[in-house]
Amino acid sequence: MAEAHRRGWSEGYKSGSLSSASYSRSRIERLKQRVKELEEQLDDAKRVYEIGGHQVVDVGGYAYHWRGSTPLEVGDRVLLPESYVSRMKNGPGPSLGVVSKLGTTYRGPLSDIVSRGASGG
Repeated sequence: MAEAHRRGWSEGYKSGSLSSASYSRSRIERLKQRVKELEEQLDDAKRVYEIGGHQVVDVGGYAYHWRGSTPLEVGDRVLLPESYVSRMKNGPGPSLGVVSKLGTTYRGPLSDIVSRGASGG
């Protein structure tokens, strides 16, 4: 009788623990999704697509001005101006990048894109 009680208690405890863990994982996933949605809403509210009459795009996590007559699109290849980091990584001169987002939430100074890349839109 005592053994049956211990086994029943143990199985009930395990079942409860599994159920609790499953609920917790589900709750965490729902909260992660909600945070992502709120971050996207905040991004949309703060994102600007044009500054001073020129298109702004994100390339590799950095914002740049595009002063060309034809707007850039996500996936377009562009030549970026040399920077301290690009010089160390790629050597002197412009470096190739790919537009990853349109607009920016960054509010500081922006460099100009040198030109569309050879295979850009």
